[in-house]
Amino acid sequence: MRVLEAGDWGMLIPDEWQAEQEDDAIVIGDRDGVGCIEISELHKESGDFRREDLNQFLADVSEWTPDRKGSFEGLTASVVEDGAALREWYLFAGALLLYITYSCDEDNQGLDDAAVDDILDTLRMEKE
Repeated sequence: MRVLEAGDWGMLIPDEWQAEQEDDAIVIGDRDGVGCIEISELHKESGDFRREDLNQFLADVSEWTPDRKGSFEGLTASVVEDGAALREWYLFAGALLLYITYSCDEDNQGLDDAAVDDILDTLRMEKE
């Protein structure tokens, strides 16, 4: 496992996964090319994020379920669209909101789910 540090937050990624900065997101993919995790962040100008704040990003909150990954909490959903399986998370801690997606071909749906969950479970704020 390697430490990925990204400013205010960090996580552990297995040696067989690679991370790189692309535009405004960090992209993490495994060597077998099944799928990738993409993480972008938003900082609140004043105060901390709360679950109610996520409503502004979601068309239908009822399709999302509460989730906790590491020291972050928020909402998650899964969908299959146009031949792609997509898992999404809106996770917050303090004034930081992470929007995370994992995507792969529909034929590979579920193959990396356990690994992705294990990786996201290591999410921590820098101060911890």
